[in-house]
Amino acid sequence: MSRLAAVLLCSASFASVAAPEADVTQAWIQADASGGWSVRTVTAATACPSLRWGQGETVAMLTRAEPAEVAPRSGGAQADAKTSVFTLRSCELKMPANERRAQVGGITLHTPAAGIQRIVLIGDSGCRMKKSDNAFQACNDGAEWPLAEVARSAAAKQPDLVIHVGDLHYRESPCPAGNSGCAGSPWGYGDDTWRADLFLPVAPLLAAAPWIFVRGNHESCQRAGVGWFRYFAAQPWSLANSCQDPQNDVNGDFSEPYAVAISADTQVIVFDSAFAAGRAYKGDEPAFKRYQSQLASVALLAQRKPHNFFINHHPVLGFAGSASGAPKPGFAGLQSVMQSVHPERLFADGVDLVVNGHYHVFEAVSFSSGHPAELVVGNSASAMEGRIDPAAARLAQPAPGAIVETFATQDGFGFATLDRIAQGWTMTEWSVGGQALKVCTIKGASLTCNDAR
Repeated sequence: MSRLAAVLLCSASFASVAAPEADVTQAWIQADASGGWSVRTVTAATACPSLRWGQGETVAMLTRAEPAEVAPRSGGAQADAKTSVFTLRSCELKMPANERRAQVGGITLHTPAAGIQRIVLIGDSGCRMKKSDNAFQACNDGAEWPLAEVARSAAAKQPDLVIHVGDLHYRESPCPAGNSGCAGSPWGYGDDTWRADLFLPVAPLLAAAPWIFVRGNHESCQRAGVGWFRYFAAQPWSLANSCQDPQNDVNGDFSEPYAVAISADTQVIVFDSAFAAGRAYKGDEPAFKRYQSQLASVALLAQRKPHNFFINHHPVLGFAGSASGAPKPGFAGLQSVMQSVHPERLFADGVDLVVNGHYHVFEAVSFSSGHPAELVVGNSASAMEGRIDPAAARLAQPAPGAIVETFATQDGFGFATLDRIAQGWTMTEWSVGGQALKVCTIKGASLTCNDAR
């Protein structure tokens, strides 16, 4: 059986649907910037497909972005560059409130539950092919790049919601001649690469539950931002807000935060940190002012519900790993802005839990200093980067004044789930194959962890 056939078979198995129609490449449901949900699909047809709601009403989906060719940018991070070819049409249709069934292209989609009970968390999932770092992951080896198995295992957990914390796309440079690990892989920012890096391997998980997509630095305008806006951005697509013209990057690289309710008392606040710098900002820099304004918007959003998950790509309260295991402090660019807005805890009141990726490790951290609990889930398939010594982390501070109380980590690939309990959530970190590794109890901003038994 070919790899493509295996992926499609898994998609049908977990979603209990027929294989996609020939002209529909994939379909899914995702959160949009209004706080609602929309059905998305990509198709090779000349028009968008029809969608059938649960009561039998059939409506035509609307074109989000037409097929196009986008010229390469000058001055990119990688020496190699080519035109990004998008042969697929991106389509969307907003879901009516309380709709419980949607079918498109032969795929029956799992619509949002009234109260989310189980959430899958994944991040940093693409296969790294980056000439500037001489980093070429073995994309053809399921053990070295295990995203397809992660997706199958995560879908088998039957989630109500999937959250991807960013860096979906990694194949930026051509595979070197003679490298069998990535031989034949597409590269660049066109839809052939998006299919290889995301659509094909995660097919069963896309169909299994609605998604919230978070934007990572790999989806910034200078990198894979054109594909991000065509497919996954929560905001409406427009030419001025699409990363297609570098003159509009001042807007394209800063999407406004939004909130999605997942129960009567809890919501997810999504923050776009794709353009954030690793160094501390000066107060007069445009990016500092832009993020400062957006954090003020987050504080207003957080007043809507007593419990809030703050989801973005770059960790502020997590540690970067290293070869020796010595923990490195969190992301300085965002820290510098957050300290100006919320000097005590960095995050708005009402934020209990922060979830990020970017660092290719798993870690769970809580604090005795009043900061919200932190989960870093950047270990879903991209090449792992370093490790963190737990004993050293408990004595370190990821941000000034953040006193670590609990720290847990594991060095391998995997994914996490959040399960609602009476007074909070249970977080489980799973291996690629779905074996429980760590179990943490989250109540408010506190977190305690143990090895899974």
